[in-house]
Amino acid sequence: MPQSVELAIKTSSLTKQFGSQKAVASIDLSVPKGSVFGFLGPNGSGKTTTIRMILGLAAASKGEIELLGHPIPKELEHALPKVGALVEGPAFYPYMSGRNNLIRIDSADRNSTSSTRKQRVDAALERVGLTNAAKKKVHAYSLGMKQRLGLANALLKPREILILDEPTNGLDPQGTREVRNLIRSLAAEGITIFVSSHLLSEIEQLCSHLAVMTAGKIVAQGSLAELRNESQTRLVLKADRIDELVDLLKTQGLTKLSLKPDRVVAPVPSDFDVASLNQLLVKKKFMVSEIRLEQPSLEEYFVNLTGEGFEVVR
Repeated sequence: MPQSVELAIKTSSLTKQFGSQKAVASIDLSVPKGSVFGFLGPNGSGKTTTIRMILGLAAASKGEIELLGHPIPKELEHALPKVGALVEGPAFYPYMSGRNNLIRIDSADRNSTSSTRKQRVDAALERVGLTNAAKKKVHAYSLGMKQRLGLANALLKPREILILDEPTNGLDPQGTREVRNLIRSLAAEGITIFVSSHLLSEIEQLCSHLAVMTAGKIVAQGSLAELRNESQTRLVLKADRIDELVDLLKTQGLTKLSLKPDRVVAPVPSDFDVASLNQLLVKKKFMVSEIRLEQPSLEEYFVNLTGEGFEVVR
């Protein structure tokens, strides 16, 4: 990532060790300000442990963390007021209203301003679309409403970063849409959103940048466009006289050929000239039934990196 990009979150060689096991193994994260940054990985890959270290909730075994330019944990008190977080699901009193829960939580914050408390609570509820449900007891809220109430809690003060750990986990399709739409609207206001998920579909729909984590290590990182470009374009070709076809393709510099029962597949540059190859095949009197370029999906790319699948349909 270019050095000129201002970073909201930066880690260097960040490590968390439990006994002989490294839950997080020397990771370098670079989260640009104003981005919606996806932190993608299978469950148990170390995402939540990383988030807890970034927020100062767990001590790193070694490495460095910067949050809005502040070293963590040394200057945690300067950074945290600008950071809202929803980690491992919100906890509210079920027989209190949503509004009174937020008032209770804000009252427990020694740095909050009591004179503006009610106005800030009402503004946060409006921001997440819960004004009409503000007086309803939380036990009557749907899971999606509870997640939005958790986001309202994170927004009781002006924030520059929101850190969300699996924000749609356990939600039905309607609740998932509600939370995703809210994240999009917050991102449109210029807030940096750091969202962890094991759902590739969620990351693709929401994020401008991402990092892929598996077994405690970062195996890919960059903008969504950059990572898409890193997946190798393939030529897919169906024709007769397979043995002769393979020999001809090798003369054209295509040496890493994969023979399938009914086709030949070969990695090629993204600007490969399919038309010229097709003309050559016709000239050599091959019967070509299919010739095209294919871009592997992000799912295939990530599976190749991690050896694990990602859930892609919600």
